[in-house]
Amino acid sequence: MKATYERHVKTLGDRHERARAMELAIGGQFTAFGIIEREILVQYGLRPDDFVIDVGCGSGRLAKALAEYLRGPYLGIDIVPDLLDYAREIVGRPDWRFEVAPGLQIPERPNAADVVCFYSVFTHLLHEQSFVYLQEACRVLKPGGLIVFSFLEFAIPSHWSVFTATVADIGGQHPLNVFIGRDAIHAWAEHLPVTVVAIHGGDKPHVPLREPVTLDDDTVVSGLGNLGQSICVLRRV
Repeated sequence: MKATYERHVKTLGDRHERARAMELAIGGQFTAFGIIEREILVQYGLRPDDFVIDVGCGSGRLAKALAEYLRGPYLGIDIVPDLLDYAREIVGRPDWRFEVAPGLQIPERPNAADVVCFYSVFTHLLHEQSFVYLQEACRVLKPGGLIVFSFLEFAIPSHWSVFTATVADIGGQHPLNVFIGRDAIHAWAEHLPVTVVAIHGGDKPHVPLREPVTLDDDTVVSGLGNLGQSICVLRRV
């Protein structure tokens, strides 16, 4: 998987100027979705002095938006060093850490973080790998801390196009796309020290926005926003 992503980032770098390549490497909507991702965390209690761990931080979409709000520590991990380098540059927070992901481990001590998020991460992992990452999140979280992750599900009609594109690319070089049923989430929760706080379908706006957000096509979203992917919020007990 690491080689696939590195090849994908290099291809984009050959076709676009650097900033645009870094945005496209994580799917676009860089500024808008960064703000919405941040507001999901704020919606469920993120405080300015909290410690956030951003697994799959990519080129800094969430980190850039968080830099305007978060005074506390931040750890972003990813498997592609070029993305981490760019994130580190645009965020400009020497007190924040950006590190290469060591397998399915989170490089932090137990009971340290207030929030661990996985935006567009479990969408590209096997279920077993996602569960291991959730175990790691529970290890590094303080009791009462939050896990937030986005996911694809067959129950959302708009997600079907991702499935058909993946079918068409069987044997190709694009990253794996994985769907997660809500029954799987509840089964995982039964075997982890977590409770399910909320699950939101990706097809309905549900994120209170404190400011209007402008999408790449110049559409302005205000009031409530969403990421397109569904969102799950878990609390560490």
